[in-house]
Amino acid sequence: MSEAIVITDSRSGSTARVAPELGFNCFEFHSHVLERVVDVLDSSPRFLEGRDKPSHHGIPLLFPFPNRIRGGRFTWNGREYRMTPQQAAFDPTGNAIHGFCLDRPWRVTERDENFVTGQFQLSRDASARRELWPADFLIEVRYEVRAATLRADVRIANPGDEPLPWGFGTHPYFKVPLGPDSQAGRCLIQVPASEAWELSRCLPTGRRMPVPEDKDLRDGEYFGSVRLDDVLTDLEPVGEIVECVIIDEHEGLQVAQRFPSLFREVVVYTPPERNAVCLEPYTCVTDAVNLDPQGVDAGWRVLEPGGEFQMWIEIEAGLVIV
Repeated sequence: MSEAIVITDSRSGSTARVAPELGFNCFEFHSHVLERVVDVLDSSPRFLEGRDKPSHHGIPLLFPFPNRIRGGRFTWNGREYRMTPQQAAFDPTGNAIHGFCLDRPWRVTERDENFVTGQFQLSRDASARRELWPADFLIEVRYEVRAATLRADVRIANPGDEPLPWGFGTHPYFKVPLGPDSQAGRCLIQVPASEAWELSRCLPTGRRMPVPEDKDLRDGEYFGSVRLDDVLTDLEPVGEIVECVIIDEHEGLQVAQRFPSLFREVVVYTPPERNAVCLEPYTCVTDAVNLDPQGVDAGWRVLEPGGEFQMWIEIEAGLVIV
């Protein structure tokens, strides 16, 4: 069984647990809101045993690509790259999925009472996968608990001599309802997206369209009335910040996830037979490495040798703002 690192904000009592051996997954966040405790993240009680898929619990970290790569194949700088299910995670339809970091141990580089920092370098921590990607990479994530907020600061670095193509995302599972006396079906889900990517078997066709009426979450839809597995885009920030919110009206509580507008897409997923919803901020769309060469504005990024890129995500529980 893996061990978890507990981080705590001593003033508020809010706590989080992170599993370095299981993809540096923050699989538990208990946020203290006044005299109440909100259990924010959904994960299996057996998660630390390592028997469940790491992509199905807590906050999986998706790098160097979020979601799928069609057939596990792409071409970069004239060279074809091929992955197999023996080398990387694949979905049931034969696509590589969710990158190289979520199912491998990370190294803890720094920790204190209220924060912990982990690093993963492809050539060092998953050397057998180095041949699957055009360049080496280092990803560093620092989780910190502040009052009722869990913050992740993310740093991407290119330690090698070749340009690093990349996309990043997280896959958080949020519990609903937010209190013991409420109902999951009566929780509102809000995402400020006006467009959606057209999908065929979970893969984008390259076409964006106005968000369908039954998937329009701008004014909120009840968890009990929608079933979603969609890539939403054209996010409307307030200033430079995008906010997605889960509202439990009965409890008078909400969970807000905030991130800078460099995150262009949000995948919204309601896993079957679970009282949970995933609100997944991505810097690029699914299969961006294949869409980008076709001239599609997919959000695919390239980091030059020696370069770094930083970003952040915050999750905060609080009272419903009227």
